[in-house]
Amino acid sequence: MTTVMQFLGDDPPKLLAPYQLRIIDGNCLAATDHRLEALKPYAAKALPGKSLVVIEPDLRMAIDVFPCEDGHAQERSLFESVLQRVKAGELWIADRNMCTQGFLFGICKASSDFLIREHKSLPQQAISELEFQGDVETGSIFEQTVALTYEGSCLKVRRVVLRLKKVTRDGDWEIVILTSLPQTVASATNVAQLYRGRWSVETLFQIVTKNFDGEIQTLGYPKAALFSFCLEESFLQYFSCGAKISRQCTWSGKN
Repeated sequence: MTTVMQFLGDDPPKLLAPYQLRIIDGNCLAATDHRLEALKPYAAKALPGKSLVVIEPDLRMAIDVFPCEDGHAQERSLFESVLQRVKAGELWIADRNMCTQGFLFGICKASSDFLIREHKSLPQQAISELEFQGDVETGSIFEQTVALTYEGSCLKVRRVVLRLKKVTRDGDWEIVILTSLPQTVASATNVAQLYRGRWSVETLFQIVTKNFDGEIQTLGYPKAALFSFCLEESFLQYFSCGAKISRQCTWSGKN
């Protein structure tokens, strides 16, 4: 489908050239059914599966998925598989659930970069003080340099702090982002804006769930549930490309 979009000339400018952006997020299939009749009175339900989905925001397409049949497993158990797909020249954007030493260092080891929200449990050492970088619509931005260590290696990264005017739905007054991008490539304001674009992957999950009935009514078959979810994502992109082809034909006067 990427080839089709490029053939039609629908290849928008990159958000951060020359980087290939990758937004990754986890999706847990909801428990819409019970395995056994005896479990129906209980609120806790068995989950049919989960996955990590990778989106290329420049093309607005899902390009990779890492399925897991155990719906109760941690997303971090899939990180090793994800790191095997990381390529040089990419920028990986993710929420704080992905903020682990192994994942951050693994991305850099592959000659790639990251822009990931800070997890409070991540060990770090401040190298410089927070410095004011400017105001944006949602709050004030500050930046400092911190050092991360893992398995004997040290990595200096930028720590961008957005102090919000309004509290988030999770009760946070700050959004803290760690990135290996140099300042010459992206300012602190650009870093905050790029992270804000991470919501596109959650929008995709919502569209799949609402418009394509993204859950099967049985939890006894995790493989089938995950296959159905991935298939519906493919259909969504197929219809999106179909709409672009239709517009191109209309503009060119063809049926």
